[in-house]
Amino acid sequence: MNKRKTVIYQVFTRLFGNTKTTNKPWGTIEENGVGKFNDFTEKALQEIKKLGVTHIWYTGVLHHAMITDYTKYGISKDHPDVVKGRAGSPYAIKDYYQVDPDLAVNPSKRMEEFEQLIKRTHTAGIKVLIDIVPNHVARKYKGLNNPNGIVDFGVNDDTNVVYKKDNNFYYVVGEKFKIPEWRDGYLPLGGENISDFGTYDEFPVKWTGNGSGLAQPDFYDWYETVRINYGIKPDGSKDFDELPEGFDKKTITEHADFWKDKDISDSWIKFKDIALFWLAKGVDGFRYDMAEMVPVEFWSYMNSSIKTKNPDAFLLAEVYNPDLYRPYIYLGKMDYLYDKVAFYDSIKHIVKGYGWTDHIPNVQDEMADIEHQMLHFLENHDEQRLPSADFAGFAENGKPAMVVSATISSSPTLIYFGQEVGESANEKAGFGSPTRTSIFDYIGVSNHQRWMNNKEFDGGQLTEQEKKLRDFYERLLNFTINSSALMEHYFGIHRFNREHTENYNHRIFSFVRWSNDEKLLIVSNFDRNKTHEFTLKIPKNLISDWDLKDGEYQLTDKLYGEIRSILKVKNNVGFVKVKLNPLDSLILKMDTKA
Repeated sequence: MNKRKTVIYQVFTRLFGNTKTTNKPWGTIEENGVGKFNDFTEKALQEIKKLGVTHIWYTGVLHHAMITDYTKYGISKDHPDVVKGRAGSPYAIKDYYQVDPDLAVNPSKRMEEFEQLIKRTHTAGIKVLIDIVPNHVARKYKGLNNPNGIVDFGVNDDTNVVYKKDNNFYYVVGEKFKIPEWRDGYLPLGGENISDFGTYDEFPVKWTGNGSGLAQPDFYDWYETVRINYGIKPDGSKDFDELPEGFDKKTITEHADFWKDKDISDSWIKFKDIALFWLAKGVDGFRYDMAEMVPVEFWSYMNSSIKTKNPDAFLLAEVYNPDLYRPYIYLGKMDYLYDKVAFYDSIKHIVKGYGWTDHIPNVQDEMADIEHQMLHFLENHDEQRLPSADFAGFAENGKPAMVVSATISSSPTLIYFGQEVGESANEKAGFGSPTRTSIFDYIGVSNHQRWMNNKEFDGGQLTEQEKKLRDFYERLLNFTINSSALMEHYFGIHRFNREHTENYNHRIFSFVRWSNDEKLLIVSNFDRNKTHEFTLKIPKNLISDWDLKDGEYQLTDKLYGEIRSILKVKNNVGFVKVKLNPLDSLILKMDTKA
C-alpha cells in the first residue's frame, strides 16, 4: 500500500486549454475552439500540482472517430451517422497507436507533442494516466502508426461466420448496416445537411459495442462502436482456459506464468501490445473503460503482462457490478475500481437531501476488506456536475461530501477538472446534455476558463466565491496526501453517537482516522441551512486503543489551522463540544499531550 493518499485530476484534454466562449450547439472546431497538448504548460501543471494532485488522467488522448476533416494528414473521414457529436466520443477509438489530431498544434507531429506533454507532466512531479477501452472500437478502425508486425483489428477476420475464436469482431452475417432510428429530437450534427458524406456502408455488420447483434442498432445502443471478441461465444461460453481455484491468492508472476503456454484469442494479444506500447512512451498507468464487460481471465493476462514490465503501473477500472469487485481485484489484478454503486450513490442521495448519513457505515462495513482499492469521486466525465440542479444545486453544497469522500478511506481520490471552481455544465453542446460537461462536442468550460485566465493559469477571472472554493479543495487535497492517519486505521463513531448523543442526527457524520503519529477526528454537517451543536462522544474502546489518560487534549482543525475544540477524557470516555455551521466540516488533529 502507498504510504500516502493518491489524488487523481481527471481532465478532458480537448476542453482544458480552450479559451473560446462561443458555445454554439453543434459548433465546429473553428466556432467553439479546442484545447491542445501544449496548453498544459509548466505553469498550468504546477498549478494543478499545487492543488494536491499526484496523477493526471488525460481523458480523450487516443485518436477517436470525429467529424473534423483531417484528410490532408492521411486520416480517413468519419461519417456523422456513426459519430456521436461533432468532436466525437473519446471511447470510439479509431487508432490505438496514435493520438487525437485535434489536440496537436501540428497534427502531423501529434505523437511528438504528446510525448513532450508526458515529459512536462513528469517534470512537474505528476504521473500520467490515459484510457484504454478494451470492450469496443470505432466502426471504422484504421491504424496509421502501427509498430512493425501489428495488424489492425478485423483485418484477418473470417466475416462469413458470427463467431470465430481469433476473430476480433462478431458479425451479423450477410447483413448490411442500417443507421439507428433517430428519436427524442436527435439528428446527426443537429440536423445539418450531411449529404456530402455520402452513405455509411458496412458489410457485413459488426456487433455493436454494448453487444447488440442487430443489423440496425437502437438509438440508445453504443451504435458508434463495435464489440471486441475475447473468445466468448455468442451463447456465453468461454473459448479459453479459466483460472484455477486459488488463483485469487497468486502473485503477478504466477499469473503471468499461467498464460505463457495457453492458447488465447488474438484480441488478448492486441490489447496487451497496445498497453505495452504506451508504457514504453512513458505513460504510468491506465483507466480501463467498462472493464466488467471483458472477461476477468483477460485482465489476469493483461495486468500481469503490464506489471511484469512496470510493477508500479497504476491500473484503474470502471466496474459497476459489486459482485465483480473482488474477482476483478484478486483474479484480474486491478489496483483500483470505481466505488460508485456503494459510496458515490449513497453520498449523492445525502447531498440531494433525501439520503441519511446512517447508510455510510453500512458501505464501510461492506467494503472493509477492499476499501483501499475503491476509488472515491463526486464527479467524472460520466456523472453530473455537483452544482447542477439535479445534484447539489450549488458547489458549496458538496463540500461536506468532499471531506468525507477524501478522508474516510485510504483509497485514491479523483476530482474532475473544473470541480474545484464550481463548474455546473449548463451548456447545450450538441449530442451531450446539460449537467454533464460534454465529451462529444467542442465546447468551452466557463468556470474553468475563468481560472485559466487566458492561459495565465492564475485564477485571475474567478469570482471571490470560486476562489474560496478552490482554496477549500487545495487545503483538503494537500492535507490528504500528507496525512499518515488516512492510510492506516479507521473507526466509525457515527452509530455510537446516533444512540448516545443529544442533537446528533442523520445530517451529521463522524469518524476517526489514526496512525502512530497522527490522530484525527472528522465530523461533517450536511445540512444546508442549519447549525448543529452537540457534545460528540468517543467510546471507551477507542480511548483505550489511543492509550489516552483522563485529561484534556487540544484539537486543531487541519483545514484552516484553527484551534477548534478540546477532547476531554473522563473515566475512559471522550467528550468533544462541536459547533458546525451549515455545510461545515472539521478535520481535528489531536495533540497527544494531555
